[in-house]
Amino acid sequence: MRSTQLDHLWSPWRLEYILGPKAPHCVFCQKPVAGNDETEHLLVRGQSSYIALNRYPYNNGHLLVVPYAHVPSLEDLPAATLTEMMLLVNRGMAALRLAMHPQGFNVGANLGKVAGAGIEAHVHMHVVPRWSADTNFMTVVGETRTIPESLDQTFSGLRQALATLAVTEKKTTSFP
Repeated sequence: MRSTQLDHLWSPWRLEYILGPKAPHCVFCQKPVAGNDETEHLLVRGQSSYIALNRYPYNNGHLLVVPYAHVPSLEDLPAATLTEMMLLVNRGMAALRLAMHPQGFNVGANLGKVAGAGIEAHVHMHVVPRWSADTNFMTVVGETRTIPESLDQTFSGLRQALATLAVTEKKTTSFP
């Protein structure tokens, strides 16, 4: 039987979002023009899309692959953008494997509010690293998700992994 007592999990980084002014514009359109990739946790810029950390992650290393075009669905994007997005998904997975050693991934897009899209006006893909123990008692019993590493730490580790991969990629393939 579940207790009626409210559980608390300290997550001070969310207070800025909760109390801060709500942007009247699209956060995905603003992120690449904000001028500071580190503050925005923007990891890779492609020709038509980019990779950034999710500010409200399901797990550490939760990436978003976002087109620059402000459209609500994948079918609204040209083939070149769709191709680049999938190449960036692969690049993000490679960086996550190198930096965080996940045992698996969830990759996908939530199209429309009923499908779980938090920002339904601007399509984006999720790359969520998974570990066998990432659903633990806190999630199952406490209905609470724990994120043990800060976004800045994750960003730093993934940026290092991407730099390492860039050296290898120049020899073997052409990622955006």
